[in-house]
Amino acid sequence: MEMKEEENRGIQGKVVAVTGGLGLVGSTVCLELLRRGALQVRSFDCRTTSPWSDGLKESGVHCINGDVVNIEDVEEGLEGVDFVIHLASYGGSGKEMIMTHRIEEVNVEGTRNVLETCVKKGITRLVYLSTNGVVFGGKEIENGDETLPYPPSNHYVSSYDRTKSIAEQLVLENNGRIVEHEHGSLLSTCAIRCPIVYGPAEEKYLDRIISYARLGLFLFKIGDTSSKTDWIYVDNIVYALMLATTDLPNEHPRATGQAYFVSDDNPINFFEFLRPLLKNLDYDLPNSWLSISFAVVLGKICEAIYRMLSPLLNQGWIPQPLILTPEVYKVGVTHYYSIGKAKEELGYEPTTQPEEAMTKTISYFKDKKRREVDGPSIYAWIFCVIGLPSIISVAWLPDIGPIPFFRVIAMFIFRSMLVLRIASGIVVTTHVSEAVYALWLARKVDPKNAKAWFWRTLLLATFSLRLLLKRAKEVKQSALREGLLTNSGSSIA
Repeated sequence: MEMKEEENRGIQGKVVAVTGGLGLVGSTVCLELLRRGALQVRSFDCRTTSPWSDGLKESGVHCINGDVVNIEDVEEGLEGVDFVIHLASYGGSGKEMIMTHRIEEVNVEGTRNVLETCVKKGITRLVYLSTNGVVFGGKEIENGDETLPYPPSNHYVSSYDRTKSIAEQLVLENNGRIVEHEHGSLLSTCAIRCPIVYGPAEEKYLDRIISYARLGLFLFKIGDTSSKTDWIYVDNIVYALMLATTDLPNEHPRATGQAYFVSDDNPINFFEFLRPLLKNLDYDLPNSWLSISFAVVLGKICEAIYRMLSPLLNQGWIPQPLILTPEVYKVGVTHYYSIGKAKEELGYEPTTQPEEAMTKTISYFKDKKRREVDGPSIYAWIFCVIGLPSIISVAWLPDIGPIPFFRVIAMFIFRSMLVLRIASGIVVTTHVSEAVYALWLARKVDPKNAKAWFWRTLLLATFSLRLLLKRAKEVKQSALREGLLTNSGSSIA
């Protein structure tokens, strides 16, 4: 698609650095900058790989490994850069929210390092990705605007929002600062306040919720049915960042020193937003609702448990918490904002409407589900992981440890050791038979994951096999549809 000249203003022929460039938003920003004619795009990220890193490298993005907390890394990564889009942050969801020291150093000190490097290296533009949480203190906000004040620091619902507020104020206070080596040029800054981002491959929110739903752990909704929050599709937030980036080099920029709320302009109940996604993945929304006050209690309990585990939170085997106190307020309390200022001053309008955005998101996660080995709920896992070894142990092992106790219970059900051992043999035979059948079937309908289906079915038997049978049915139906389309095309020809 041919682009207008003003859409490339200040980007074409420039060297750009994107901090946090290996994330969903960051990778999309990098590719959009290349599309708009940037001479060189650098992704600066503390990660070495991500779901998007290979694609970025193939597209010509320079991926630099560094941490915004380390000033030497920042200075090296921003050497020779014309402007910066600062996206790097920490602590927005899940386990990260517990790690307050890391949140503070990345969001505040990291932003300060980026600002000081811009001044030192003669970089004259900085666009900062902030959050709408910088004005949210847990109280309802309806159609709020940029005149809302920052709450007192002890009123924020999370360390993330508090530190992002500090960082945003730093960014805006540094607007107009004289930069070195540029003959009196000034640093122009702007902040884009962003709600929850969604889209294909989103890894912080949607992936987590889908995992809960698959395991049967998505147990309740929170707050009132009338509560509403903002969301934004990834392409829309990238468009807003581009508008700010191209406005700052204007002779009379409107964005300089300003903050803007942006969104899909479609406030909606958090759980109703999720309904079409979960429905298309064959998962259900919970029917029960929790009050904010009761959900806060649960959140505090989860938070206490995870604080005790804080030295281990970087370990992959530690699961994400079910709910934390800040998330209760963010999903259950109404807070949405007007995008009027962004429309008037930046010309912002969502480029992708909510229906189209959700369709693209659903398509991605449906395809992802087809590529993976689907699993039953956590209750099936617990039943099989405990039940299978238990029945084998009480039927065949000697009286050691707790086995005599469980054997008494088993005998109450099966009445004799002979029946118990016959039952254990039937159970083992069933598991093995279904696993062998699963391997044979998976080689036909999902060969990439055939071994995984075998081992999962060996453990979970029918709970796993029924999911494979469902996939086989879908593959058959898809093949029939393709055959019909082929035949129809041949007839037309």
